[in-house]
Amino acid sequence: MYLAGLTGLVCIFPSWGSSFGSFPFRETGQPGSPERFPYNFSMTSTSAVDPGKSAATTFFRKDGRAPNQLRPLTLTPGFVRTAEGSVLISVEHTRVLCNATIENGVPGWLRNSGRGWVTAEYAMLPRSTVTRTARESERGKIGGRTHEIQRLIGRSLRSVVDMKALGERTVILDCDVIQADGGTRTAAITGACVALALALEALVKAGALAKSPLKQLVAATSVGIVEGVPLLDLCYEEDSQAEVDMNVVMTADGGLVETQATAEKGSYSRAQLGQLLDLAEGGLNEIFAAQKATLGWS
Repeated sequence: MYLAGLTGLVCIFPSWGSSFGSFPFRETGQPGSPERFPYNFSMTSTSAVDPGKSAATTFFRKDGRAPNQLRPLTLTPGFVRTAEGSVLISVEHTRVLCNATIENGVPGWLRNSGRGWVTAEYAMLPRSTVTRTARESERGKIGGRTHEIQRLIGRSLRSVVDMKALGERTVILDCDVIQADGGTRTAAITGACVALALALEALVKAGALAKSPLKQLVAATSVGIVEGVPLLDLCYEEDSQAEVDMNVVMTADGGLVETQATAEKGSYSRAQLGQLLDLAEGGLNEIFAAQKATLGWS
């Protein structure tokens, strides 16, 4: 349930383990119109593993998190005032600016179909990393990694949009990484979904649509196995050392949109795969709560 008070909003629901968690959202100032976006919701996960489990007692994460604990998550809506929908998502040190643009018309192959289209573009700013990375525009072509990620973002968002209800409009999600510390693609999906929801709500408020074509929320997170221990929401250092690295894209009703799992050293078992999916689902339930709170959904 949600409890509204003078000091902000508190979301309370069971954590994915055997205990119950309380996840605070604090109200702070942010760029953007205060009439459209009255809150900046910041979430810090407080979930923890059973102290009796060996994973919790034998593995120490650099930032002190439990193996099944998310990094601090902040969603700041209205960050860019000129976009139809805008969100700055911060997953501790990873920060991605997600802006939604709505244009009339669709790609040629969709004309006169009565259906809309949702697509995405992804880029990393030169100093989002420890050493400067040259802009892809200077190289003269978009790299394979960029193509892969922006196609993943687009597929993820299209899975939750009713294209017929959208009509012949195109929604473009621009996801620009300001600072990278692992999980930029999963953060981009999570933030872009909120930006998309805001943009579609703006169409409804303008009278262009009777209701939002967004069927439900979608979000993503990473999981992996490091030194034999399953971990949730890997930072860059953990990701670079992982024996298994996995990205999970899930809808709010629990449906899987995409799973990307790779064994960097050897292989992993089907049991380990199930364990990683359960770990991801627990974290994603917390992320969905943060998305809903940011959008003011009950």
